[in-house]
Amino acid sequence: MAIDRRDTSRYKTFTRRAIILGGAQAGAFLVLGARMYYLQISKSDEYRMLSEENRINVRLIAPLRGRIVDRYGTVLASNRQNYRAVMISEQTPDVQETLNRLARIVEITADEQKKILRDVARAPRFIPVTVTENLTWEQFAQININEPDLPGLQPDVGETRYYPFSTQLAHMVGYVTPVYQRDIDKSPDEPLLRLPGFRVGKSGLEQTYDTVLRGQAGASHVEVNAYGRVIRELSKDNGKPGAEVVLTIDMEVQKFACERLEGESASAVVMDIHSGEVIACVSTPAFDPNQFNTGYGVAAYKALIDNPYLPLTNKSQAGLYPPGSTFKMITSIAALRKGVNPRETVHCNGKYALGNHLFHCWKKGGHGSVNMHEAIKHSCDIYFYEMAKRTGIDEIAKAASEFGLGQTYDFEVPGEKPGIVPTREWKRAATGESWQQGETLISGIGQGFLLTSPLQLCVMMSRIANGGMAVKPRLTRAIGGELVPMPPAPMIDVDPAFLKVVQDGMNGVSNEPGGTAFRSRITEAGFELAGKTGSAQVRRISMAERDGGVRKNEALAWRLRDHALFVCFAPVDKPQYALSVVIEHGGSGSGAAAPVARDIMLKVLKRNLVREQASLHPTDLPSHEGHSHAPHSTVEQG
Repeated sequence: MAIDRRDTSRYKTFTRRAIILGGAQAGAFLVLGARMYYLQISKSDEYRMLSEENRINVRLIAPLRGRIVDRYGTVLASNRQNYRAVMISEQTPDVQETLNRLARIVEITADEQKKILRDVARAPRFIPVTVTENLTWEQFAQININEPDLPGLQPDVGETRYYPFSTQLAHMVGYVTPVYQRDIDKSPDEPLLRLPGFRVGKSGLEQTYDTVLRGQAGASHVEVNAYGRVIRELSKDNGKPGAEVVLTIDMEVQKFACERLEGESASAVVMDIHSGEVIACVSTPAFDPNQFNTGYGVAAYKALIDNPYLPLTNKSQAGLYPPGSTFKMITSIAALRKGVNPRETVHCNGKYALGNHLFHCWKKGGHGSVNMHEAIKHSCDIYFYEMAKRTGIDEIAKAASEFGLGQTYDFEVPGEKPGIVPTREWKRAATGESWQQGETLISGIGQGFLLTSPLQLCVMMSRIANGGMAVKPRLTRAIGGELVPMPPAPMIDVDPAFLKVVQDGMNGVSNEPGGTAFRSRITEAGFELAGKTGSAQVRRISMAERDGGVRKNEALAWRLRDHALFVCFAPVDKPQYALSVVIEHGGSGSGAAAPVARDIMLKVLKRNLVREQASLHPTDLPSHEGHSHAPHSTVEQG
């Protein structure tokens, strides 16, 4: 039978196609098998890990912020529970609708909703964003009950900052605030800043030691389902709490000083004259730092800004005032260095002529003939006009700088202002004008261009009382259990005999009849103080006002009255503490500031006595009672 050539051709074609197809299929199976081997055998560990990462989430845990305590362990800043609700946007189909439902439980204004929506839009969808916080227990319970109807919303319990003494330490300790976008922009690599409810220090020591107080973040490993809901917690590391900061402040003294200055726009600073430790640092009125943590309302914050007593200003270090007669000790030291004999007398008839200009003493009829001791005791302006004229502004400015005026001290609380100690060069640079001799006279009694802070005045007083040791103020004793080093203070190049003259003059102010603060002396034996009154003129009474019957400072409007000042050290026989008090527009230093200073100093001394009798010492830290000061030599007085 004949073979059809066409059939043969078709057979060959089929066989060739079958071979090609079979080869392709075999190749595909080989490639697939190799890929399966690669994925299931070679890369099995890697993909198993990726699978676990999709199933297990790692969430940061904010560490507890470190406490701030006073020298005896009294808590000044701590943490307390904060009931809040957070939003995870990837877990809700409609953020706005969830907020609308939440608003039926917790009041959320339209502006607050806009802010929440803005924060949610900026944050990654898996990052919790704080929606509301500082909830009551009832509100928190309602959110928990209604959680199924609030998709994406999770009740949460965190920690928030708490200041138990509220306004009494506001300027020193400062406050924390919620994290703002500008904080994140400054530290974009800091994951803690993105945690809901996290706070950062914005003022005072909270700002200075912010990174120290933050601590180190912890982590929670949780198992989640396909929708991101937590099934269980696998492990948890709470991290490391922030370090505890121990201050030099004695809260009992701080509290007493605040109460004593209540109702005034004022400041008071107490220092240990040997160590520079600040025992109290008060500025009144103040603000409630807890409100900055939870959020000041617009009206409440505006009230702070508009308050003429300036509660937001830390007057102890940023308030600048003419020192008035409290500066006369500096003029005295400069004059003694110039060779003035402290026994020499100057006659005061109430007026001092310089060219065709008359300078007046505060006592209209004058003080008669006075030496340096009596001039300090009676605060005679005429005597110090003469001393300033003989000494010159350069020597006066040099002494002022050496004793702590016109400078900052790297104090731990931000916001120090240096003030002004004028010199010829300073005036030329500031005004373009030359120095006038009349300005030297005015500077000699603490007026004119001179500006000082209460902190500087306390440092000045400490250096005078401790024999010329240039101590600097310090507010921190220890951080995280480690003592803050206290470098030795250098000695000022001044004859101790000169300081003795000044100290005796100040003793006369407070403890000798006729002294300007004799009525405000401490009468208890062993607690006597030595002080100096001062009144800083804000504005002279004009001739028009005098013609209208305004004769005394008290008749002026509050803002136009003189500032009242008082500086002192105690005990007289063995100085340990220095104190400065400034009462804005208080009028008379002897009438307004001296009684306050007396009461505060007596509190300090009695607290110290109780501590000594009970053998109590600052927590885990050495006492400075053993520090000695430069011995006093004597100068014969007339």
